[in-house]
Amino acid sequence: MIVRQFLQWLHTAPSGIRAEATGALARAYLYSDMTDSDRLAAEGAMTMLLDDPSPLVRRALADVFAASEYAPANIVHALACDQPDVAGPVLHRSPLLLDADLVEAVASGETVRQAAVAMRALLPCSVAAAIAEVGCAEACLILLENQHAEIVPFSLDRIVERHGRLAAIRDSLLKRSDLPAPTRQALVLKLSQTLAEFVAARAWLAPDRARRITREACEKATVALAAASPESEVRPLIRHLCESRQLNAGLILRSLLSGNVEFFEEALAELAGVPLARVTGIVHDRRGASFRALYDKAGLPASTFLAFREALEAMREEGFGHEIGGASRLKRRIIERALTRCENETPDEIEPLLTLLRRFAAEAAREEARLFCDELVAAARVDVDRDFDRVAA
Repeated sequence: MIVRQFLQWLHTAPSGIRAEATGALARAYLYSDMTDSDRLAAEGAMTMLLDDPSPLVRRALADVFAASEYAPANIVHALACDQPDVAGPVLHRSPLLLDADLVEAVASGETVRQAAVAMRALLPCSVAAAIAEVGCAEACLILLENQHAEIVPFSLDRIVERHGRLAAIRDSLLKRSDLPAPTRQALVLKLSQTLAEFVAARAWLAPDRARRITREACEKATVALAAASPESEVRPLIRHLCESRQLNAGLILRSLLSGNVEFFEEALAELAGVPLARVTGIVHDRRGASFRALYDKAGLPASTFLAFREALEAMREEGFGHEIGGASRLKRRIIERALTRCENETPDEIEPLLTLLRRFAAEAAREEARLFCDELVAAARVDVDRDFDRVAA
């Protein structure tokens, strides 16, 4: 009887009042002790309200039924297919929606729907993968910030590939403790490309110079990333660099001149298709036997062989020890030795190598000067603190 009177009243009530009454009917359906006949009548009335011309009425249903597992499934699914403002609460919270329903909502391409799905608690990896594949930048950012979402490495890679140029996406990704080293490197590459395009578009630097500077910065960051990564992530990082065509002689030489022998050995093993243990034995052999054969098999250019050989000899003499700065900073002494030996060679084909080594030497000198100045400032600060404590005493 009550439902019948409600339906008669609906024809004359304004939309705002209808929405309030609809919400009350939905709550009564969920929480009141209705008879079976009243429950069936209420469900029929709410099904009819799915065709109400006012979105306020349909949104009232969505707000009440969104989080309930006892809501009528047919109504919930209809609301999920409604306009985005109505569907949002249901897509965000409803436990009645299957993964396939959520993937379909993501595939719609509408930002509000994608964002609502991305906010869901305990979001499964299949739905997260759909958002990573076709979701807009806003939805992907929400997904990354959703601590309850299950995101596999492949999905993180797709987000980097599609939206890695956006600062908010990069920042959110870099905060993740589970971000693999290859994905971090891909973010570094995206950032370098974005910076190069930015400065070139504003004519601050010539395009070629901008690309060279950002490429060198990317290589420097890659070596630092490799040095800081767990041993288990070095080979995947190498493979990623190979697949993205970033693993070149310059990057490998930078890693060796930085003292990162592990990266150097892994790169040779990957390029030459030789077991890592065999590569390690050749690299650490003081006689230098078989290194040229390994170098050639790795497909590295003959013009840079002398620099690799001299750097290895210098490191063998000192037992491959690391200087201050770890395995991420160029070692000036090793560079200068390799540069001196290479300068004694006259062939024109090593001129690009000499240019590269001189650039490395300049960078290493600046790094050493920066560290030296930092140490002086730190020592001076300690002396000031000590004098202050003495006066205070």
